[in-house]
Amino acid sequence: MMSAELYKVLECPEMGRYGVASRDLRAGEIAYEDTPFAVGPSVGSAPLCLECACPVDGCAGGARCPRCGWPLCEECGAEIEASVYHKAECELFAKHGVKFQNVEDSSEACVQLDCITPLRVLLAKEANPDRWNAEIVMMEDHRAERDGNAFWKADQSNVVAFLRDSCGLKDRCSEELIQKVIGILDVNAFEAHTCSLRGLYPKMGIMAHSCVTNLAHTVHPSKGYRLIARAAVDIEEGAMLCTTYTHLLAGTRTRQAELQRTKYFTCQCKRCLDPTELGTHFSSMKCQKCDNGLVESTKPTDEEAEWKCTHCEHKLKGALIAKAIQVMQAEIDELAYMEYGPERLESFERVFKKFRSVLHPLHFINTSIRHSLIELYGRIPGYMMQELPDILLERKIELCKDILRVIDVFEPGKSRSRAMLLYELHAPIVVLAQSEFSQGSLGGEPLKKRLQEAVQLLEECTEMLEWEDPTTPEGTLADVAKQSLVQLKRTVQVLP
Repeated sequence: MMSAELYKVLECPEMGRYGVASRDLRAGEIAYEDTPFAVGPSVGSAPLCLECACPVDGCAGGARCPRCGWPLCEECGAEIEASVYHKAECELFAKHGVKFQNVEDSSEACVQLDCITPLRVLLAKEANPDRWNAEIVMMEDHRAERDGNAFWKADQSNVVAFLRDSCGLKDRCSEELIQKVIGILDVNAFEAHTCSLRGLYPKMGIMAHSCVTNLAHTVHPSKGYRLIARAAVDIEEGAMLCTTYTHLLAGTRTRQAELQRTKYFTCQCKRCLDPTELGTHFSSMKCQKCDNGLVESTKPTDEEAEWKCTHCEHKLKGALIAKAIQVMQAEIDELAYMEYGPERLESFERVFKKFRSVLHPLHFINTSIRHSLIELYGRIPGYMMQELPDILLERKIELCKDILRVIDVFEPGKSRSRAMLLYELHAPIVVLAQSEFSQGSLGGEPLKKRLQEAVQLLEECTEMLEWEDPTTPEGTLADVAKQSLVQLKRTVQVLP
């Protein structure tokens, strides 16, 4: 059955166009596939190859396109005749002598690249006007909300004027059209596998936003960044198909601010309206005036709303909560600059302990720290998996399970996030079981049971990772997970 038959488009004044399931969908079933109208750098990306999107040196001496002088990695520069994504803009830049200006820091945002994706959309419009008219032109660009604000003014200088004057598009593209394209991208584009790249996916743009999703999607760079969306859970016929326009593992205040700034709406999903974020207390603080109370917003969708304790009369202004979160987040952000080693891990553990008396255990800041710790345990000197004492193996298991408790609520069913966590979880379970067996504290049958638990985790993990493009890190991990699964099954089979 063609994917187009699995959903239909409805429309209402509040939401505009949105998709609903045209029949019952099983978890894991493909709901639709989508080819991007254009794909290119995200706003504020660091210098990257304009063909393969890998990071490049934007400073003097960095790899450049041999024709136009804009950033290309050495491999793509050597195969310039085979370029797909950079070809059209390359011809334009070369024709008009538009040069890339070297930057001082290749880790910082490169404003020059902000013009690339709008330019690719404009060139795609000329190359494929039928698709533009059928799929893109009706997309929301929020012209009225954007007109005259700081972003509009910056785009007018960095993108509109640059494309019309420097790149010779004055007779081909009006200011209004270019601003419309910028708006369409800002409102509708989705991350195309990495945060440095975005794609304009017409079908994806139709799907409604929710901070609890029922769709999971993968992007395949090796297939022209084709997007494949699957049902993450069983979905009944007529149910709204929901993706997310923001980061699910951010707190309500952060998500709302991002949606209002970039998508120009206030989310009214069940999670955003619930001060407990569906029982997770993902944004809740511990009350400092009583023993058992939690401080929650009285109206989560209003950043000015008062916060109140659930057990006593203690109240706080929303601005004070925001300031406290800002201070804690800044402390965590500083750790991101530390060398990838033991001191980094130990610093994250100290901060986690420090915030324990202030934040609910599942608070989004604690969750972000857990992600950092999971990435470190088992991968750095002194903390390699086989070196970890039992107590730290148990620590990694606990960290994984705590995040899974959150994922199961916000991103239920089959998802990349769940697959990656299951892979992280299986390893300490296996090593801990082997350690306890060698110490004589775990008998043969309990050992087999523990290893079978790890087998089940890997089976679920590999099922979901098989959906990933084999050229991506997730695709590579899929192969590693398969090999681990085969070896683990063999081990279980030879146990008495």
